[in-house]
Amino acid sequence: MSLSSYFTIPLFLCLSSLHLVSPFPSFGGQIDYDYNYNYNYYERSCPRLRMIVQNGVWAAFKTDTRIAASLLRLHFHDCFVNGCDASILLDDTIDFRGEKNAFPNRNSARGYEVIDSIKADVEQACPSTVSCVDILTLAARESVILSGGPYYPLSFGRKDGFTASEKAANEQLPSPIEPLENITAKFTSKGLDMKDVVVLSGAHTIGFAQCFTFKRRLFDFKGTGKPDPTLESSALANLQGMCPNKDASNRNLAPLDSASTYRFDNAYYVNLVNGTGLLESDQALMRDPKTSAIVTAYSSNSYLFSADFASSMTKLSNLVFPTINNIAQVVRFHVHEQTSPNLFSYFVIIAFFLLMSLHRLACGGGRHPSPGFEGDSDDLGGHGSHDFPKTGGGSDD
Repeated sequence: MSLSSYFTIPLFLCLSSLHLVSPFPSFGGQIDYDYNYNYNYYERSCPRLRMIVQNGVWAAFKTDTRIAASLLRLHFHDCFVNGCDASILLDDTIDFRGEKNAFPNRNSARGYEVIDSIKADVEQACPSTVSCVDILTLAARESVILSGGPYYPLSFGRKDGFTASEKAANEQLPSPIEPLENITAKFTSKGLDMKDVVVLSGAHTIGFAQCFTFKRRLFDFKGTGKPDPTLESSALANLQGMCPNKDASNRNLAPLDSASTYRFDNAYYVNLVNGTGLLESDQALMRDPKTSAIVTAYSSNSYLFSADFASSMTKLSNLVFPTINNIAQVVRFHVHEQTSPNLFSYFVIIAFFLLMSLHRLACGGGRHPSPGFEGDSDDLGGHGSHDFPKTGGGSDD
């Protein structure tokens, strides 16, 4: 039998089973949770994945304790803009201006080099198998754990996007000076809710923010020429010392949670109750009766906060827009790879793996799963962010 006769039906079946999505960002509609994610997705094809990611995060954390907050924020900013697809990692091209230079990320998003390094280690152990977005998602969770926060379950099988949108990032990411109702509306547009706003804001228990993100609270709150009256007086004096009223201080850093800057706990909510929240959008949680009740509950019950944070992070990690149109999402071979493979590339890739399968059958070779075609797992076991939900472009981590 000729070689071509082996390919006619199998190649058609492989192509017809490719996951089809639009290469262009979606600007409307809620995020779809009905996705074929699997807790055991990398169990056979990359069983050491979690250990590799843990080691990568730990190595970065030893030299930069802020990196846990940075990676958690990077994950949030990725998922909140058109779903979790690692689009935040993409460099600009002649075809699109990506998310890296959007206002909420420019000169503030950090941790790209850590994901680069982890991706290289994963590729060495499991070539062309694990997506960049699954690595970023897992790195964010390991950052939470490393900082003393809760473990939360993750499923895997996300596919990488091949385009990004600066405009979408500017429009969709919440700002630290936005009204609470606007921030809540952005969350609900993603299928999240008001409780998720309060819970995920708790990621501000670790990390820093740049002074320009909150300086108007210190000197000219809403054009009054006076400080924000809700900011506790000793906290105000301390922050005015860190961020004097001059442009040169705009990039100075202040801890989002001065009580426990590097420890993931519920002190962030205690700060809000005491009127010492850093960001305007954080302290605003105490002005709404619905959100203030949740804040008060978390301030007195760290276990409740940890449990709810784990639940909300699982929801966040599963955000993905409905799949439409005609470009396949697969595993990017490189973190910053910008262009999506064309249809001919898929023919070549699929034909290669079919040839390899036939060769192994003929030689009695062992099983080796093809990337993107077969389920596997990382998560058999079982740390944030500078400007996490309310980012607006200035948190350092």
